[in-house]
Parts: sequence; structure tokens; C-alpha cells
Amino acid sequence: MKYTLRKAVRTDAPFIAPLIMEAMNHECCQYFAGPHHTLEDFRKMMVELIEQEESQYSYHNSIVAVNDLNQHVVGVIVGYNGSDLHHLRKAFIDAAKKHFDMDHSGMADEAAVDEFYIDSIAVAAEARHQGIASALLHSVIGQQAGKQPVGLLVDVDNPKAELLYLRLGFKEAGTNQWGSHAMKHLQYTAE
Repeated sequence: MKYTLRKAVRTDAPFIAPLIMEAMNHECCQYFAGPHHTLEDFRKMMVELIEQEESQYSYHNSIVAVNDLNQHVVGVIVGYNGSDLHHLRKAFIDAAKKHFDMDHSGMADEAAVDEFYIDSIAVAAEARHQGIASALLHSVIGQQAGKQPVGLLVDVDNPKAELLYLRLGFKEAGTNQWGSHAMKHLQYTAE
């Protein structure tokens, strides 16, 4: 499949939301939505967050891979400066309170303040194994070259993703807990 990387636009939100949910892991999404809401409820909230200007999931913070043949979004990477996490996360905390009556204001920071943080990366099932995830990661690494390290979390139960990150030069920088899951914090530092 031939694809093109481009900055996301607001109208990509309905296509980005399920990809971010896959990156998060549906179990984590359900954890954030609580026991009285569905994954569909969570998806609707995510679309709203992606459409916003000031949200960690904002289209402003996203690069998408688009299938050249039909122009469908087949991949996404979402990232921002770790020092902006608290400001950007406020939209998620407010939306979870509004939609689910859940208070997630006490969750641990997933990003280090001195890194560019890759919040989410996902490729649609039908577009995997074609280099899209690597291309998305290289685009962010290239943009950040010489500026600051690039960090991300990987679920300890996702060794395939971890292998990809390690192959691209990420190194383990610690551990974390996110959405009730144990995570490894990896960083890429330009040499």
C-alpha cells in the first residue's frame, strides 16, 4: 500500500479516535470510562477531544498516514512536549468527569517534562507490516532531532511494539503505571 504522512485536520477525528483507543488498549479505555459506560461512549468522548485545540489528543498534536488510493486514515501518531502534559490533560480530565462522572485527576504523569512525548501510535489492522509505524516514528524523531529526547510508554504485555521501538533506537528509561497497566518508559536520544 502506498501512503502519505500529513498533519491531521479536525475532520480526521472520527478516524483517529478508534486508532488511539487501540493504542491505549480497550481494557484501559474501559477503565477510564468506568463500569457503567461502553467503549462506544469512550470513542465519542475521544472524538470530541481530538477535535479540540487544547487537548493532549488534539488533531494539532497528530500526524496521520493516509492511504494514497482511497485517502483513508490508516495510521496516527500523537505527541507533544512533556512539559505541556498537565495543561493538555485537563481536557481529558474534564471530559471524563462530564461524560462518565469519573475523576482521573490523580493519575501519574506518563511524560517526562524534558522530552517530546509520543502519547499514542497505532496503525489500522489492514495496513500493518508496511512500515507505517516506523515512518510515523521517524517523522517525529526527525522533527525533534537535536532538540530533546523522544519518549513513550509501551505496555509490558506488548513485546512486538517494544521490539519495534528498540530496533529504532529507543532505550529503556524506567517504568510507569498507566490505565491500570504496567508500562515501560522508553526514550530516543539523538546521538
